[in-house]
Amino acid sequence: MTTPLSPDGYLADREALGAFLKCLKTDYALNGTTWDNSTLESFLEALEAWVSDAPGWYASHGHELPADGDWTFMARALSAARLYE
Repeated sequence: MTTPLSPDGYLADREALGAFLKCLKTDYALNGTTWDNSTLESFLEALEAWVSDAPGWYASHGHELPADGDWTFMARALSAARLYE
């Protein structure tokens, strides 16, 4: 799976994010049992921890956390996924 795992990874637009999420879902279907966080609870816990630690993660890779992220959009998307069909 091609993922923006490095701080140099970049998704240009909403469509690219959608494609990335589709790849992530496919990877889970094929390899979910090998994921460290294979339950929704552990995945969300890890997501929260990573978001909180993101400035340090970027710094350890010689980068700064991008200031132009649309954090509200991502919060809406994550929240909407609870109910959206």
